[in-house]
Amino acid sequence: MKNIAILVCSALFMIAPQIQAQTSHKPKKDVMTKENIYQFKVEDLSGDTFDFASLKGKKVMIVNTASKCGLTPQYKDLEAIYKEYKDKGFVIVGFPANNFASQEPGTNKEIETFCQQNYGVTFPMMNKVSVKGDDMCEIYKFLTQKSKNGLQDSEVEWNFQKYLINEKGELVKVIKPKTLPTDPEIIKWIKS
Repeated sequence: MKNIAILVCSALFMIAPQIQAQTSHKPKKDVMTKENIYQFKVEDLSGDTFDFASLKGKKVMIVNTASKCGLTPQYKDLEAIYKEYKDKGFVIVGFPANNFASQEPGTNKEIETFCQQNYGVTFPMMNKVSVKGDDMCEIYKFLTQKSKNGLQDSEVEWNFQKYLINEKGELVKVIKPKTLPTDPEIIKWIKS
């Protein structure tokens, strides 16, 4: 019995370096895997697929919107900067959400009509989503979780919070809801 134990230990001692050599070439997994925005496909207000990979090389502002909020007039400024910079590598993507005081109760069609009739919105508007809580959509999990975006944890505080994404699809800045889209800090970032 003693000889068997010695044989087993000897065999393990001999094959252990081989096993280690076979597995050592594999890259170690980081605890945090930085993702980018290009992995996401969502539906727009018309039900068509919107692929964020189509925005490679552009700066992107993602904003959660609502039609019945005190901040709703920001649609005007959003549309203004979109028109001014859309041909210079900048795009805005709106995500209607009803998470705050039920200020976006409408259907996708009602939201689309409201945005066009009241503010002439031409920037891409997505399907209504949830931006917080247990039913938070995947893109907002990316935007709010450092383990996914590599920058910071954040919480969507209210309607019209802005997330700035660089040309590589990486989150670079979170802007508070009350900060206007035309704020000098945002314009400087768009132009840089």
